[in-house]
Amino acid sequence: MTKLANLPAIDSGLVHVVVEASRGMTAKCKYDPKKGLFVLGKSLPHGLVYPYDWGFIPGTKAGDGDPLDALVLHDAACPVGCLIECRPIAVLRIEQKEKGKAPVRNDRFLLIPDADKAVKKDLLTDHLKQELEQFFQGVVLGGGKTLTILGWKGASAAMKAIRQASAGD
Repeated sequence: MTKLANLPAIDSGLVHVVVEASRGMTAKCKYDPKKGLFVLGKSLPHGLVYPYDWGFIPGTKAGDGDPLDALVLHDAACPVGCLIECRPIAVLRIEQKEKGKAPVRNDRFLLIPDADKAVKKDLLTDHLKQELEQFFQGVVLGGGKTLTILGWKGASAAMKAIRQASAGD
């Protein structure tokens, strides 16, 4: 687990995602590189569950200083710590503001697993986009943060942003 920080974001055209919260979970774990383990990070507000596997893209750095956030759209629920090789399908551009701090970009990348051929690239409908925006707004309730939705971009913009956020690229 200690080599997780050295894992490249992109390998052979696929994007690595490490799961921090499985589909259906009500809490998120966070990788602690000093311990080499996933530890409890935070619980979601009452009534919310992760709609899909949630995690991060290792080897990247977002505006908030953490690795890029990733949501893997598929019907499975992979365990925390699982590595999923994915293809980006979209990015939800978000500006996040924490009380007393300047706003920062903290986009959410949406991907599909490369190994799951049953997942359709066109599953991201306008209705699902709206539901995901509401989910992300709900996640920050009561946490001292606000989100401003800046809009959606497609697969090529997502991959470009991942490459730009990758260490060494």
